[in-house]
Amino acid sequence: QVQLVESGGGLVQPGGSLRLSCAASRGLFSINAMGWYRQVPGKERELVARISSGGSTNYADFVKGRFTISRDITKNTVYLQMNSLKPEDTAVYYCGADRLSGTTMYHYWGQGTQVTVSS
Repeated sequence: QVQLVESGGGLVQPGGSLRLSCAASRGLFSINAMGWYRQVPGKERELVARISSGGSTNYADFVKGRFTISRDITKNTVYLQMNSLKPEDTAVYYCGADRLSGTTMYHYWGQGTQVTVSS
């Protein structure tokens, strides 16, 4: 089991920045990958950024150059630094974790945090 708790969402003006945090209930090296996803009403949840247990990262094209995913191993926490925010970045952002147990990959979700980009 992995519990995930997100924080850091809020209201920001276009061009502004926010940093989201996701605290995991177990060590990050025991989790195969962690990621940030987002969802707007009426649309499917989509991947924003992902970081593997080895530290490799990948990003959705629509955030490349603006968002950065990172982690603090000592705090079991993954971050999403969001810069140059646009109104279309408005969504509920979810932290997700993939963990292999035996031969089964389990996926876990946090509760989500609202990000609103508006003037």
